[in-house]
Amino acid sequence: MARLEVGDKAPDFTTETPNGPVSLSDLLAKAEKGVIVYFYPKAMTPGCTTEACDFRDARLGDAGYEVIGISPDPISKLQSFADAELLDFPLGSDPDHEILEAYGAWGEKKNYGRTVVGVIRSTFVVNPDGTIAEAMYNVKATGHVARVTKNILV
Repeated sequence: MARLEVGDKAPDFTTETPNGPVSLSDLLAKAEKGVIVYFYPKAMTPGCTTEACDFRDARLGDAGYEVIGISPDPISKLQSFADAELLDFPLGSDPDHEILEAYGAWGEKKNYGRTVVGVIRSTFVVNPDGTIAEAMYNVKATGHVARVTKNILV
């Protein structure tokens, strides 16, 4: 699994969302300062809900950033998640793990002491020119968004 580093070109992608397809290129075209792409294991679970609500509450759009969350969940579950938590950013579905793998966010990880293959909770800040400004792997859901915003809102 190749990991992205600061300065690398962010892999472009198009993902289905409850409101239709969204691409990194489209988000970059709308973003003044960049795009935050975050990968999470499963909608409507405690950690993923905390993280999504923290991104919502950070109001990063007001600071010039577009946000997208991506998981392997089906569109119907993403719609329920977005509706239940009043999320104001798109949630993308990546059931074949193509986008997750391109960002190094799919692979072996420890889960309750066992090695499993799955989503590695990760966040990327993509500059307007499409390069990686921040690449954060194996992040914890709680408090993570505060660290992201501290790094970019200076």
